[in-house]
Amino acid sequence: MKRFCVAALLFWTGPALAETDFRALTDAERQVLRAEIRAVILGNPSLINELIGVPQATYPTPAYEEEIAADHALIARHADALFDGDLPGFGDPDASMKIALFIADECPDCQRAKEELLELSKGYNVKVMLIDRNAHGDLADALGVGDLPFYVMPRMMIQGHMPAPVLTRYLEDGTGQ
Repeated sequence: MKRFCVAALLFWTGPALAETDFRALTDAERQVLRAEIRAVILGNPSLINELIGVPQATYPTPAYEEEIAADHALIARHADALFDGDLPGFGDPDASMKIALFIADECPDCQRAKEELLELSKGYNVKVMLIDRNAHGDLADALGVGDLPFYVMPRMMIQGHMPAPVLTRYLEDGTGQ
């Protein structure tokens, strides 16, 4: 799979790079190339789906419309507590996009999620609220918070760590907003 993705990326970069003898690269040059390829993939996560032929999902899928509507109603009932309260957080306080992140000290992925959202908030008009699962147990229970970190956007809930490129896609296409 890695070879396929690298080959496809090289194909798109044009003839000059395609004629390069990669076996002659030094370790430092290979490291730079890997970093550049990683940056391209992280910046354009849909490339991988296109490369391996994964069809782009439409939102929402008809089979889940009732569940999605129920989630939207649940989020709307708790929107004030999630997005407009005096919770700690970061980003633009008047942002049009909002994400509530449930975290806990005993959660190994929560710190990484916070760091990734902090970086995203610098490039997007996003307000992020941090909600301690233990301190706000009633709200967490009402929303069915399970695995942490747990993301809540106005139109979506995500359980477990979500990589920044995926969150970026939700922010760019408005799926979660």
